[in-house]
Amino acid sequence: MRLSATDVYAFQALGYLGTQELGRWVSSEEISDATGVHRPYLVRILAALTAKGVVKSKKGIGGGYALSRKPRLISLCEVVRAVDGPVAPLSCISLNWHEPCVEEDRCHARASIYTRMRDAMLAVLQEFSVEDLVIDARQGVSYGHCLGHLLKPNA
Repeated sequence: MRLSATDVYAFQALGYLGTQELGRWVSSEEISDATGVHRPYLVRILAALTAKGVVKSKKGIGGGYALSRKPRLISLCEVVRAVDGPVAPLSCISLNWHEPCVEEDRCHARASIYTRMRDAMLAVLQEFSVEDLVIDARQGVSYGHCLGHLLKPNA
């Protein structure tokens, strides 16, 4: 698993939303200004997070975005799945998007290595929540620097 730019932007936006008072609706413009995430891209990320129930939205005057639950109740696993889809490195071991493989029953790597990789990634992402991102947001930490450190395929 690699983090994507979308993950980084989602983490930044959710950290900011987590600093807001409960019940306060925050405009996409405000989130964009506070996080440095370009608004058109941010709106697409927020739409994905809203579709999966991580964020709620309200249209019209006084509307905007808010976390759907307290920050500590939103796991980073839920966030990554909302913006990227499956966490598993292969569909043959995916818990939610499983696609059978003809070698499933006799593949040692699938039964041991790949399954353990999936379980380790899920465990770490489940261990942390948006509340952990709020800590950085309150300290003014920008994840924009992370974008320069994203690993590219074949790096």
